Amino acid sequence: MAHILHSTALRYFVEVANSGSIAEASVRLHVATSAISRQIAKLEYEVNAQLFDRQSRGMTLSSAGEALLGYARRSLLEAEQIVHDIDSAQNSLASVVKLACSEGFATDFLPSLIHLFRQINPRVHFELAVTRPADATQLVRTGDADLALTFSLTVQTGVHIMHACRAPVFALMRSDHPLAKRRQLSLAEIAEHELLLSEPGTTIRTLIDVAAGAEGIALAPVFVTNNSQALYRYAQLSGAITFSGALTVRGKQQNDALVAVPLAGKVHQRRVEVQTMTGRILPVAVREFADFLIAELKRVPGMARETRTPRQTRD
Repeated sequence: MAHILHSTALRYFVEVANSGSIAEASVRLHVATSAISRQIAKLEYEVNAQLFDRQSRGMTLSSAGEALLGYARRSLLEAEQIVHDIDSAQNSLASVVKLACSEGFATDFLPSLIHLFRQINPRVHFELAVTRPADATQLVRTGDADLALTFSLTVQTGVHIMHACRAPVFALMRSDHPLAKRRQLSLAEIAEHELLLSEPGTTIRTLIDVAAGAEGIALAPVFVTNNSQALYRYAQLSGAITFSGALTVRGKQQNDALVAVPLAGKVHQRRVEVQTMTGRILPVAVREFADFLIAELKRVPGMARETRTPRQTRD
């Protein structure tokens, strides 16, 4: 079978799997639908299994298709890397590391880390996609990102977790706030003051809402947004309290006269995860940056590494 699973057939197969239809894959690939259909049929003949369930509204992967998809994505990435390595040796091309992260990491932590890494490795270039945590994970699953740095509340499937650590949530406020000198704060105490919250569905908001519900506390934010920088700036201007993780405000609190106070009570912690595609052999530049990133995460105060070893989940 291996000699038949060449890059063209796999590329068409992966695109149909991603788009859910041959017609949509045809548009994305700029290839005739008949050519894509032939390659899919050829793959199905060679593996002696139906790879897609054909439906009126599109095509969904069969169990055999699901089994092949992970291999196909890894194979295409490795083939692309080999071509790049050959070109690099001949033409001194730069290596490119594709990253995905949720917004909190993009404010300062990752840009600073990339800058430091490039002082040592100037021939490594970076592409960074900033998106929701679940979407960052999906970019790794599909091979559109080499690494994801993201928050997680649940067990993720289809990715290998290189590193995971607990990330506590803090109450963030101006240093002149009446509660700023407290060692810990409960949600009940915070609810008595002007409050800013991220929009529902974000990881911090989910944790706060669950804890508030468990404690029977009604939160009435005066300002809600999906942008962490807007929350941060409004907290500076208004003196209201918001919530943040350590990495989002690292290095900025002292300059901006803000303090972060740990939360007491039933507020659970998020996980910070460094994710890669399951089973993928990482290019040298990606592996080196991943090691650099993990080493820096281990140095962040309060972010304890989980005791269990990083796991590789099923495709």
